[in-house]
Amino acid sequence: MAAFSILLVVSLTSAAGAASTSPYAPLKRPGPPLRVDAGKLQASLTCSPGVAGATRAPVLLVPATGVNSDQNFSWNYERLFDQQGIPWCASDQPGPRNSNLTDIQVRGQYLTYAIRTMHEMAGRRISILGHSQGGMAMRWSLRFWPDTRSMVDDVIGIAGTNHGTTKADGCGSGCTFAAAQQASTSNFIAALNSRAETFASISYTEIATKLDQVVTPQPAASSVSGPGRITNVLIQDVCPLALSEHLNVGTIDPTAAALALDALDHDGSADPSRISPLVCLQLLQPGVDPINGPLKALAGLQSVLANVGPKGPEPKLRCYVFKNGHECRQARQDARG
Repeated sequence: MAAFSILLVVSLTSAAGAASTSPYAPLKRPGPPLRVDAGKLQASLTCSPGVAGATRAPVLLVPATGVNSDQNFSWNYERLFDQQGIPWCASDQPGPRNSNLTDIQVRGQYLTYAIRTMHEMAGRRISILGHSQGGMAMRWSLRFWPDTRSMVDDVIGIAGTNHGTTKADGCGSGCTFAAAQQASTSNFIAALNSRAETFASISYTEIATKLDQVVTPQPAASSVSGPGRITNVLIQDVCPLALSEHLNVGTIDPTAAALALDALDHDGSADPSRISPLVCLQLLQPGVDPINGPLKALAGLQSVLANVGPKGPEPKLRCYVFKNGHECRQARQDARG
């Protein structure tokens, strides 16, 4: 017992020391005001009937890099949730930001607005489901706007870039801003995971595929660790022969959908042992539109391949990210002369 006590004291002291030397904002410091135009924020959220006064947690859908919510979710998860009686909202940035290739820090403001608005509409905690960048971006809000943490019950990421992807490492000025921020070595990813990756009041289900050719390496790139109830799972842990790669796992994969529904239907994160082995015999998740869906996905894929959007070095981290935000602002003012 004495040895354990000494070890515990050493561990707590080490953790406290690491926190005190971290350059990033304390976990409980209130987030900054939202700077995005109020009209744009209001126009960014599209909701199904039933979110207001919801009888169960509504789900915020957050699309991937290069696509909007219509291309990512209208032909699969929106239809699935309608069938299951699960109310939902989708968050999209307007105009040129619609395909999520720009600064994710701006996207974080839209998601913060979405979480707050859905929570107020529903009168209860909400859940969030996202694919790729969308499976990670909500964590920016939870990290730097701490009031949102009490508003969220479940976070469900599918092939989320929680630790970035080595595929984007070293892409330099040829990357879009969002791609540069999702490099595993980016300043954005370091800030996202600073001080805490998870929070005790939230359940996390992080779903990945070992065949992911975009977010690598798996499962480390998508997994999270820390407090809270956490399930990090590969679809192959449930269905060893599952063949979905990065695009399919977040759009049509029946195992990923079953895990997501399991998390939404139960207290806590998904439990792979509750998934029926019959899921492995399904070709598509329930609700998929096999005719119009692929056309929408292709339109989004074309924008990714075209590499549209602003390019250059990774955007600078905003001053609210840092412990000494005043010093950050002063340094930028001095640099501008």
